[in-house]
Amino acid sequence: MSTKVLIIGACGQIGTELTAKLRATYGRENVIASDIRKMDSTVVTEGIFEVVNALDYNQIENLIEKYEITDVYLMAALLSATAEKNPAFAWDLNMNSLFHVLNLAKAGKIKKIFWPSSIAVFGPTTPRDNTPQYTIMEPSTVYGISKQSGERWCEYYNKQYGVDVRSIRYPGLISWTTPPGGGTTDYAVDIYYKALSDKKYTCFLSENTALPMMYMDDAIKATISIMQAPAENIKVRSSYNLSAISFTPKEIAESIKKHIPEFAIDYAPDFRQAIADSWPASIDDSVARKDWGWQHDFDMERMTSVMLENLAKK
Repeated sequence: MSTKVLIIGACGQIGTELTAKLRATYGRENVIASDIRKMDSTVVTEGIFEVVNALDYNQIENLIEKYEITDVYLMAALLSATAEKNPAFAWDLNMNSLFHVLNLAKAGKIKKIFWPSSIAVFGPTTPRDNTPQYTIMEPSTVYGISKQSGERWCEYYNKQYGVDVRSIRYPGLISWTTPPGGGTTDYAVDIYYKALSDKKYTCFLSENTALPMMYMDDAIKATISIMQAPAENIKVRSSYNLSAISFTPKEIAESIKKHIPEFAIDYAPDFRQAIADSWPASIDDSVARKDWGWQHDFDMERMTSVMLENLAKK
């Protein structure tokens, strides 16, 4: 049976680039992008697109049957900082959209699910440096609580019903194709925009706040790689730690200054500082590297060069 893909939340920060890569991998006719509304985006104009509400089970089921979907990538979610402003809706969207696809897989309607978790599952009691795959998880944000709960449900559906669900814990993701989407790590995207437009940036985190980060190309590579891996290689059915680089606002500013010497940064920490302080500074992803061969391609210097080059053209 050929792979037929449905992406829910395809117009978001990750979904936009994931859709393009999946279309290139499986063919445009085999990849159905969807979101709650049509956007002015290549996601809509360069392939099959359907309007769907991630909270509507029947809409999702109808799309799966219409296109004979085998793989679902559930990318719809309310991110960390945005979720804190609307906790009830964040819980509803992040959890019930997951239940819908898990139950459709349980019913035999789809073969595989990708569901993204996050470093937000960790909390202030988690070891901050080289955070291991198995450790204390006491998240202090609505987003983190929903992701930790989701991990437990993914594991449960796999063990109880044999659902082939696969997940990775994304670190902060950096991309030039879509603007920041309301996450605590999004300063590391916005800083490049402001470096080019204003030659200065006021950061909402303190200068020495280290966080795990990853260039978007690596995140997309990991997402597709875990879905293509043989099922017997996927030994973690909650979610895999994933890592590439860790850095502070001060360090990313210094990498930008190598290209834009006049760039200046100052710091005005806000409510997002407390969120960042509850997250790891670096991640141990050796289990993912061992189980399904994960490896990253981008270090900070390469990422900065690519970001500034492409944003300047944009």
